[in-house]
Amino acid sequence: MIGKAHRGTRRILLAGGTGYVGGRLLRVLEASGRPLRCLARKPEFLRPRVATLTEVVRGDVLELPSLNEAMKDVHTAYYLVHSMAAGGGFEERDRMGAENFARAAREKGVKRIIYLGGLGGGERLSSHLASRQEVGEILRSSGVPTIEFRASIIIGSGSLSFEMVRALVEKLPVMTTPRWVRSQAQPIAVEDVTAYLSKALELEDDKSYVFEIGGADQVSYRTIMQEYARQRGLRRIMIPVPVLTPWLSSLWLGLVTPIYSRVGRQLIEGVRNDTVVEDDLAMRVFDLRPRGIQEAIARALSNEEQEFAETRWSDALSSRAPPGAWGGERFGSRIVDSATIAVSCEPAKAFAPIRRMGGKTGWYYADWLWRLRGLIDLLVGGAGMRRGRRSQESLVPGDTVDFWRVEAFEPDRLLRLLSEMRLPGRAWLQFEVEGEESGSVIRQTAMFDALGLPGLAYWYGLYPIHRAVFKGMLRGIAKAASVEE
Repeated sequence: MIGKAHRGTRRILLAGGTGYVGGRLLRVLEASGRPLRCLARKPEFLRPRVATLTEVVRGDVLELPSLNEAMKDVHTAYYLVHSMAAGGGFEERDRMGAENFARAAREKGVKRIIYLGGLGGGERLSSHLASRQEVGEILRSSGVPTIEFRASIIIGSGSLSFEMVRALVEKLPVMTTPRWVRSQAQPIAVEDVTAYLSKALELEDDKSYVFEIGGADQVSYRTIMQEYARQRGLRRIMIPVPVLTPWLSSLWLGLVTPIYSRVGRQLIEGVRNDTVVEDDLAMRVFDLRPRGIQEAIARALSNEEQEFAETRWSDALSSRAPPGAWGGERFGSRIVDSATIAVSCEPAKAFAPIRRMGGKTGWYYADWLWRLRGLIDLLVGGAGMRRGRRSQESLVPGDTVDFWRVEAFEPDRLLRLLSEMRLPGRAWLQFEVEGEESGSVIRQTAMFDALGLPGLAYWYGLYPIHRAVFKGMLRGIAKAASVEE
């Protein structure tokens, strides 16, 4: 059994803290209380996202001189950097970055490097997997003890593998599945990956190790898609065909999910390799028992649900580029359409019309359309508009407001309504009010979790009508707020 280190004050360097796994590991390391330094090409982007005591320094693994200051007084350095998203030639960039990082670590006396690579074996590794394993070899050959974790596909809200599965299953009721979907993988939850990475700090010897890590289940890619569909309540037909090679599949992926096409093609070309654990050293060394695929997907969906519910859209949308996509912004499986209007009154008065909406007050614009929508809902077995409100002046979570239910309420600041209409998905309507020097800003956000193609057809088919109604509604709320003055 490999020994465990005594906990102490040891400075940690994290390279890749803005990435998917690195961002989650950052929170774990901060919670541990250890002194932490993050390497970032653009520190100004990372500083607002770290704890007060976390140090952020500028550095780029492709620029060796920039690493010298970052490595000073560092005991353990995490290397969670890769260049695949940058497009062609990523292998050479990854090679150069690893060589620079290893050299700087050796020269500054770093005691250990911890690296996350990719699981897979055989003679015909994809360029992606071959590059990930080459980086591990470069780090180990530096002379600095290196712990390399080789992981199968990572399941978690926002991970590339999970988002690709989501995009394919949500959009395609019938899929032609080539032979590579029968390749075996050992999907691992992102929480289990970060647990392995953080527990590596406790190993006390000065040797290099390669740990193969995966979840509790060995499954095919087909099974992963079927499990996602099951948990989302989607019926999917998969028809096996012998002719679609990984290369042809990657081109098809670019058409179906163009947002993931650049890195997705590299990943799909690698699925001819089984990514299963063959060496159980990690299970013998670490007291961790990773989750199975069912729990990993359920946890990813649950975490996404919680993050979505807690999001302040005034922050989330302002942090993105100016909206330009017709139909709203995509956040996972959800579509978000938001608009703001400024009013000259204080937040309490700006929020008053929002607090009173529905019931006898109505919806501030095109009430006849709201009643028609309620009638249609009633005819298909829904609640319709007949429930009204408990009180026209006050709201608490759980109250009904016509065919909505109050999901969240903060006086004079926030109201979020969950639709209880019959829909091919789930819908929310949220209002936020923020004070400013000249008065207040009201943000109205419509959110829809589309369930497969029927959900997407519903949202985009009715989007012009919804957009017109919500726009008129926001103007009506602003006009009512001005009367409050």
